[in-house]
Amino acid sequence: MPQRLDPATTRVHPLPRHRAHAPSRGRLWSALSVLLASIGCAPPGPQAAESATDALRHSVQVGAPLNTQISYLRAGDAAGPRVVLVHGTPGSATAWADYMLDPPAGLELVALDRPGFGQSGPAGAMVSLEAQAAAIVALLPADGRPVVLLGHSLGGPIVARVAAEHPTRVTAVVLLAASLDPALEEIHPMQWVGAWPPVRALLPRVLRNANAELMALKPELEALALLLPRITAKVLIVHGTQDDLVPVANVAFMQAHLSGSRCVRTLLLEGRNHFLPWNSAEVVRDALRQALENTC
Repeated sequence: MPQRLDPATTRVHPLPRHRAHAPSRGRLWSALSVLLASIGCAPPGPQAAESATDALRHSVQVGAPLNTQISYLRAGDAAGPRVVLVHGTPGSATAWADYMLDPPAGLELVALDRPGFGQSGPAGAMVSLEAQAAAIVALLPADGRPVVLLGHSLGGPIVARVAAEHPTRVTAVVLLAASLDPALEEIHPMQWVGAWPPVRALLPRVLRNANAELMALKPELEALALLLPRITAKVLIVHGTQDDLVPVANVAFMQAHLSGSRCVRTLLLEGRNHFLPWNSAEVVRDALRQALENTC
């Protein structure tokens, strides 16, 4: 049976003691991505092939500050509450292929290629969380239907930015292995190597843009921290205790700064790592169901 989120507020949950130099996603993920690419491996992902989602593909032109085309997948009940799924870095909409091909009953799922990834423009990185959030806003329904935003990894601060800037449009936010604490972001020396123009030119677009996002993330999160109390939506935090890319210590930061939310719940998944969309899919689906419940 899938686990249900604890109905108590997050502030009653004890958290693991944070090490002084816990590994941050900013330090590790870029270097890991380059290494994985060089040896032909990849982190866990959906079971479905990317091509299976081709029939679900759409696009929309987004104005300032993006001024580019955003590609996205759409599936499920077009009259139901809309859930927008936001991938981390690197990534694309097809990271959610298993969910798009088997959407929860009564929900409409939308998963986008974030700006700078997949089939979305621009060619270069859009490191601003404000600009990334603009792509999400373009996918919010205009008919007043409830909207749930789910962000994995770097997608977490992006959906938080949307909920802070548009509190009346978002009914719930799911922060899945989300990286929000600027104090936990550090730049690994390999990232500077990857940013050096001769090396950067050799990297594929997905890694080049991912590295740029991570190197710019700390000040972006510092700015976001000031906006987090504006979030009034229900918030569900789901994090693995053995996440070596986004330390579980991020949870304490979120608990402390989401002071304006009408309801905050946390689920710590014992022994789980960063790849929750794929190794904890039932928990993620249950979080979406609970996000739309009227009870806190």
